[in-house]
Amino acid sequence: MNVGVAHSEVNPNTRVMNSRGMWLTYALGVGLLHIVLLSIPFFSVPVAWTLTNVIHNLGMYVFLHAVKGTPFETPDQGKARLLTHWEQLDYGVQFTSSRKFFTISPIILYFLASFYTKYDPTHFILNTASLLTVLIPKMPQLHGVRIFGINK
Repeated sequence: MNVGVAHSEVNPNTRVMNSRGMWLTYALGVGLLHIVLLSIPFFSVPVAWTLTNVIHNLGMYVFLHAVKGTPFETPDQGKARLLTHWEQLDYGVQFTSSRKFFTISPIILYFLASFYTKYDPTHFILNTASLLTVLIPKMPQLHGVRIFGINK
């Protein structure tokens, strides 16, 4: 056993979003995604904003709300393998700063996408549907709930 190299967290998945620089890295990643989409010649600015929003929300849904378990060996007797990353975040405590950040960030991206698409009905519907797919699972009332047996 290597003394001094073990982490003190029972489940490191619970605190990873609070680590130093995580929010900046997240914002820079979204910005980089948008710049890459803008650099594709046949994408207009509204299409690039809508794609940025939809890809971001799809990724957020998959990584925070669909995938269950943890990549670490945890001594919690299998409790973490039944929870999504969002449910493990901050030990399930609601309204922490990291939960607020990851709730507000898709809303801000939605407002930006709506503004730059000039509220075009097609883009607006796509952006709104995409936003709702990541906001509804974040509601405190749905903590641990599996609707229609999805992700059971």
